[in-house]
Amino acid sequence: MKNLFKLLPWLFLALFATEIVAVLLPKKDGEFHVREFGRLPVLLNGRIQPFDSVAHNSLLQIRSTADVPLEEVPSWKFWHHPRKLKSTEWLLEVMLRPEQADDRPIFLIHHPDLIGELKLGDKGVEKSGLRYYTFNELRPVVSEIGEQSEKASEVKPEESRTALQKQVLKLSNAVMLYHRLKNSLQPEGSDDFAKELSDFQNAIGPGFAAARASQEGKEFDKEALDRLIQPLGQFEAMARFAYPLIVPPLKPEVARDNWQNAGASLMDAAHHGEVHPAMKYFAAMATAYRHDKPADFNQAVEDYKQWLSPIFAKELSKGRSEFYFNDIKAFFHAMIIYLCAFLLAVGALLTFALSPNLSESLRRSAFYLVLLAGVVHTFGLVFRMILEGRPPVTNLYSSAIFIGWGAMVLGSGLERIYRLGIGSAVASFAGFITLIIAHNLALDGDTMEMLRAVLDTNFWLATHVVVVTLGYASTFVAGLLAITYIFVGLFTPILAQNVNKAEIGKILAKMVYAIVCFATLFSFVGTVLGGIWADQSWGRFWGWDPKENGALIIVIWNVAILHARWGGLVKERGLMNMAVFGNIVTSFSWFGVNMLGIGLHSYGFMDAAFKWLMMFVAAQLVIIIMGMLPPRYWVSFRNRAASSPPASSKGAPGGKRKPAPAAT
Repeated sequence: MKNLFKLLPWLFLALFATEIVAVLLPKKDGEFHVREFGRLPVLLNGRIQPFDSVAHNSLLQIRSTADVPLEEVPSWKFWHHPRKLKSTEWLLEVMLRPEQADDRPIFLIHHPDLIGELKLGDKGVEKSGLRYYTFNELRPVVSEIGEQSEKASEVKPEESRTALQKQVLKLSNAVMLYHRLKNSLQPEGSDDFAKELSDFQNAIGPGFAAARASQEGKEFDKEALDRLIQPLGQFEAMARFAYPLIVPPLKPEVARDNWQNAGASLMDAAHHGEVHPAMKYFAAMATAYRHDKPADFNQAVEDYKQWLSPIFAKELSKGRSEFYFNDIKAFFHAMIIYLCAFLLAVGALLTFALSPNLSESLRRSAFYLVLLAGVVHTFGLVFRMILEGRPPVTNLYSSAIFIGWGAMVLGSGLERIYRLGIGSAVASFAGFITLIIAHNLALDGDTMEMLRAVLDTNFWLATHVVVVTLGYASTFVAGLLAITYIFVGLFTPILAQNVNKAEIGKILAKMVYAIVCFATLFSFVGTVLGGIWADQSWGRFWGWDPKENGALIIVIWNVAILHARWGGLVKERGLMNMAVFGNIVTSFSWFGVNMLGIGLHSYGFMDAAFKWLMMFVAAQLVIIIMGMLPPRYWVSFRNRAASSPPASSKGAPGGKRKPAPAAT
């Protein structure tokens, strides 16, 4: 058994490391080279990104998932992985086979009143309490959705809109985005775009000649003019609705970011007399994909890459890199490993007294998995920084990623020093939760959007934002350690047990104290750096902006914890309760002040998270109440009192009674 316990950590590490290696290895394309198409660069949201990112982010906005299931599997069959339509495949279907895409259940509606008003109760697909609808099911009520959306948009301020109004607006935006995607590569309803584009190219010269003759009052060829005018109506609609800018500039040395959408490029072709070469390649792809000709589609994709490579090699490389980043899903895999590590760490704590050998094996397993998840997390964080060309924190999404990373580093460091399993539990739990938060923040769309002007400074992003975010992370770590202390102390005898001649409860108190010191330093320095940045950006060091106030409150609360501990106002349990309240303070500064919708820092506004923030605050208050229960309700303190020698005059120097161990 001892040998098995020694091997167990390495077996867990080998299992998950093998999975990560498999994820990182290159994957083969199918019959249609959809993955190669997904790597092609476009311009959207002010930045170069691949078609795959357009598809991925659009699907998240519409369906809140990154792929479309092709079969429904009951939740209890967790071992069965249903077939799914990947995001790029879905995008190709929307653009080139819309009749198939219109029957995919992708529109999420979860408000029962809206479902009732639109009379959709007997339609759609139900999954985990949510309902998904196809475009064909929504088609009869699209106009009504638009009307309700207009009424909802008139409600000001935005914070006063009801949940129903917000759901209507979200659904309306999803329908509009879907319509825009349909018109992004070819006109909606086109069957042979390559032929239509060739006919349009041939009609430009004679058509313009006929138009000039008509203006001059001369005899003209009416059929030639009609052949030119007829497709222009469709191209004009494309120019208004097409979503990504897929056509690169012919003169990049003049303006490299002067990309156009397909419709605008075709309208320009009518004036210049020549269709852009990129549109000819896209038309070939469209016709080949629609008519199920994989060889022709693959050749068109390869030809377009060859045409791009001499001039737009940088954009091609960016598209390939970001496609790889999307494909490996580093944060998703780190999240899974964190969850497994957390379960192992909890197992180590629960078996601490029952089986020390098993507990140590589980503890080492958890620690190794936390380190592996940390490597994957770091890889994803650095890869994302390289893609953006920015420091790690640029928006609310990246702040969640970075806070989880910082908590992982701090927790791993604590585990390396104290080797109890508690550091691994905190690191893995914080990593898992923050990556879950980041995933939900990504549902609003592109997480690598162009920065607002005030944030568009690498120096301050690398100093103030990073330092103050490390302050957030360390305050959360202190709070998580305190929560661990409360739960372990209330329900298990672990706090009273000794490790290396020290009680675990006292070790936890040292951990929290050290992390609060770290949090105080980074919160204070980050806040001062923020004031210096504000002085350079807005002409004042401090303006009592809600975000500035939130940062200051974190500093004050951490200082209050330290002074309360120094002054003897609180002991172990008091320290822990104050650290848990630090979670409330930090969550308010990180999320809450942005929800106020006022001040210069309201750019991170996330009203959808208000309910979850209130639930988090309520949970922390409940934990604080638990932490304030008298010592007689704590299993650890009952055991500690039982194991202490009885107080008597004989056992104490000078005939005095020895005091009982303090519990507060």
